[in-house]
Amino acid sequence: MEPPRTATVVVDDGTPIAYHCWEPDAGADAHPVPVVLQHGFTAHTMVDWLDPGTVAGLTAAGRRVVGVDARGHGRSGKSPDAARYGERRMATDLLTVVNVLDVPAFDLVGYSMGAVIALLAAATPAAVRRLVVGGVGAGIVEVGGVDTRTLPNGRLARAFLAEEPDDLPPEAAGMRAFAEMLGDDLPSLAAQARAVHRDGIDLAAITAETLVIAGDADPLAVRPHVLAEAIAGARLRLVAGGHDVIGSSPDFRSAIIEFLSR
Repeated sequence: MEPPRTATVVVDDGTPIAYHCWEPDAGADAHPVPVVLQHGFTAHTMVDWLDPGTVAGLTAAGRRVVGVDARGHGRSGKSPDAARYGERRMATDLLTVVNVLDVPAFDLVGYSMGAVIALLAAATPAAVRRLVVGGVGAGIVEVGGVDTRTLPNGRLARAFLAEEPDDLPPEAAGMRAFAEMLGDDLPSLAAQARAVHRDGIDLAAITAETLVIAGDADPLAVRPHVLAEAIAGARLRLVAGGHDVIGSSPDFRSAIIEFLSR
C-alpha cells in the first residue's frame, strides 16, 4: 500500500495525538463517509489495523481510513502520569481528531481498549453512523469497561514496571513481552493500566447501527451477547479464536468490511 499521510493534533492538555490517513484505492467507488479505527492496549494503528490487512480491505472498498494512535501508544505523546490517561480521555482525543477531519459523519471501529474508547465516543452527540466494537463483552455492562476480572489492572500495571519480568503471571507476561517487542513506553502503559475506565458507559445513548464482534474463545470478551443486547438494535458476530482475532482472523476482517459496506 501507499504509505499513510500521518499528522498530529495537540489536544487541550498539550498531548500530541498522531493519526494516519489512507485514501480509497484508485478506481474504487469512493464512499463519502470515512472509517476511523482505534487500536487496543499496547498496540498502535499499524499493528492492529494496517499489518493484518484491515486498512487494505477498507480502501479497496472505497473507504477513506483514519487510524488514531491513543496517547501513550504509537506516535502519540507519552507520560508516566496516570492522571493523563483513561479511555474517556482517549475518546476526547479521538473526537478532536474527527473535528480536524471536518466530516459530517463517520464510521467508527474499536478493538479491546479501543472498543471502550469507541463506545464512549459513540455515546456522545458525535455523528457516528456505524459502530463496530470488538474484543469486549459482558465486562462493559458489568464492570464498566475492559473486563478487569480476568486481568486486574493493578497486576497489569505492576507487570509493566517489574524489574524481574520472568516472575510475572503468564497473561501479564505475555502482554509485557508484546509491548517490549513493539518498543512501547512501559511507564506509559502502566499509567493507562492504572487509569482503565470503570465508570460505566451510557449504552442507551448510542444511536449508531452497531456490530459487536468477538472471538468465541476470548477470555476478555466473555458473553458478548450481554453487550449486544444492551445496545439498541446491535448485531452480534462470533468468529473462531481468542483475543488475537484482530490480527489472525480473516473472518474478523471480512465481517467489519461487510458491515461497513452494507
